[in-house]
This record gives sequence, structure tokens and C-alpha cells, in this order.
Amino acid sequence: MKRRILVSGASIAGPSLAYWLDRHGFEVTVVEKAAHLRGGGYAIDIRGTARDVVERMGLLPRLRRLHVDTRRITFLDPDGAVLAGLRPETFTGGAEGLDLEVRRGDLADCLHDLVRDKVEFLFGDSIATLDDRGGHVEVTFDSGARRAFDLVVGADGLHSHTRALAFGPEERYHRYLGFCFAGFTMPNHLGLAREGVLWNVPGRAAALYAHEPGEPMHGFLTFARDEPPFTAFRTPQAQRDLVASTFPDTVWEVPRMVAAMRTADDLFFDVVSQIRMPAWSAGRVALVGDAAYATSFMSGQGSSVSLVGAYVLAGELATHEDHVTAFAAYERTVRDFVERNQALATEGGGVVAPRTRQRLDARNAMLRGRTALPSGAEGRAANTALVLPSYEHALGS
Repeated sequence: MKRRILVSGASIAGPSLAYWLDRHGFEVTVVEKAAHLRGGGYAIDIRGTARDVVERMGLLPRLRRLHVDTRRITFLDPDGAVLAGLRPETFTGGAEGLDLEVRRGDLADCLHDLVRDKVEFLFGDSIATLDDRGGHVEVTFDSGARRAFDLVVGADGLHSHTRALAFGPEERYHRYLGFCFAGFTMPNHLGLAREGVLWNVPGRAAALYAHEPGEPMHGFLTFARDEPPFTAFRTPQAQRDLVASTFPDTVWEVPRMVAAMRTADDLFFDVVSQIRMPAWSAGRVALVGDAAYATSFMSGQGSSVSLVGAYVLAGELATHEDHVTAFAAYERTVRDFVERNQALATEGGGVVAPRTRQRLDARNAMLRGRTALPSGAEGRAANTALVLPSYEHALGS
């Protein structure tokens, strides 16, 4: 009999894992609490080893057509004057002409289209309880349905409910990087197209970017804070008030961004953080993607690491009949790659939001001198740190 696997989450890691598990002959069910796939969204990058994954999935032609091709990032000084304009690859470590940049929703659509007719999707539902019986896992869903699976994989993001059920509270694994951010959209009155603009003062950043001149701009307000603002998570109004009070500046587009944030119907507020776990499996339950090892948006590698992790997890499960051995091989293969990419995001804020005046001045001096940013070399080393294993011998097993 085919081994039955339940995957929780239908964003990036979940459908990727479902695709490879189906290719390897597993019976797959994907449960997603949202009623449908979420479209649109900000652009994400697929580079290095992850590009090899989507190539093996046959997605390269479609993703090339969806490529948004951000061509320039303009850095501003605290007064709003232009410091420098650079290709993104200069500081991300990507490779011009090879990297893919697509809207998150477009990538989710591509992945779903690969498996929508091959695996079972349960939208508008989620896991309520997990009971690992040793020989199988009994799952109760929020809908009240009860089913048994051979394995369960949590691919349900940074604040994974599956992780909480199987491994305990998020606080055990959550590593706060000292920043909060608010993301939202606003009218593209600047006419930005395939371009981003970034303003900084020590410990704070305001960024705007757009893919096309007729599309809304994506705005981000990022700021350093020693402790997570737990009280702000209680209501959206508290979040808006906190962000507005942190950005009283009257330079560049900051006042307009704060006003847009105040009324945005798509505001997303969170802390900048990572998930660090000593093990990504317990019994018959495993984790993949942000649920296991969120790298944070400051690394620029979250989706890429998720694609790679899903590919390897499915391949190791196909190669080993014993799930314990397979889970161990998955961790052994991917952990160094994950940790090197997590290291791209630092508590100092890196290129995006240098936390101190000294760090900001050093970054700006390199920008003025057109000196290569160290983050570029670090990024290239991290995003290509894993040579993708081949599991062709296990396909269809």
C-alpha cells in the first residue's frame, strides 16, 4: 500500500513537498486553513540551489514568463538624497540572468497547478489534534473529520500550528532578530517600475517598490526594537499606532507611507524572526520550510530554502522505508545549507536596516564608493552551498 502523508500548508513548501511526494509514489493530502490560494503579494527570489529544484520540476519556462525583474534599488540618505542605485544582485548575491523573481502568489499558483489533479487538497480546514500512535498518526481536523496517516508534515509557516501540536510552544524555537515591520500597499504615485527605493536612519528603514507603473507600490516600514511589542499584536489599531509613533519623520515619502499604512486594508505586521530547532522531526511528524527553519525576510532566502528542503525531504522518504532514517538523512543533508542562509539575516540589520550609526555610515560609504558589499559574496556562498542530490532512482517507488 502507498504510504499516506498529510501535509499542512498550501503556500510554498507544502505544494512543493506534495509534488515530489506524488512523484515518488506517496498518497498525499494537503490541508490549508485558508478557503483558497492567496494570490498576488510581494516578490520573492529563487536563486542558487533552489533554481535547480524548479528546473527539475519543469517550472522554469513558466517562471521566466512571470519574472518581474527588479532592475534597480536606489538607496537614500537620512535627508532623502540619493546615495546610489544598484542592481539587486550586488548585495543579494544573486546572478543576473539566472535568478528568478516572482510574486509569491504566482509561485504558489504554479506549484498548485502541478499537483491540483494528483493530490487531495482540503481548503478551509486545519489540524485540530495529532495523536502519534507509533504505527500511524490519528488526526482530527477542525471540521470534525478524523483520519489516519502514516506521516504528517507541517509546512504551515513561521507560526506553525503543527509545530505547536507536535513540538510545543513557538517560544522555545523563536529567535527574535530585534526588528518589527509593517507591510502594505499604496497607490503608485511615484510611477515606480521594476525598482525599489530604500530610506534609512539608524535602526529604521522605509522602502517602496513596484513591479509595473500601473500597479500599487509595496511599502515596508521596518524598525529596531529591543523586545517584541507583544501588546501591539492584540489589535490592528495598536499596530498602526506603534508604527506611526516610530516614524514621525517628515522627509522623503515617510509621511505619505505612514498615512497609507493607517488606512491600508492589507496591513501585515510582524516581528523579524527565525525558527531555530534542534530537530525537525518527532516520531511520525516532521517540519519543512518556515515551520522548521524560517530564515526571515532579511535573508531574502525563505522561499528558496523551502523549495530545497521540500525536495530533499521527499527524496529521503522515497529512499528510506524507515521514516526515522529518512528524517535523519533529511536533516543531515539540509541543515548546513539552512544555517548558512539563516546567517544572512543578522541582528545588526545588514544592508536593509543597519541598526547603529556606525553600521549605517559604513554601508553608505561603500555605496558612495561603489565598493562591493560583503553581503553579495556571503549571499552567493549561502544560496549555492548545497549541491542538489539526485533521487531519480527512487521516482515512482
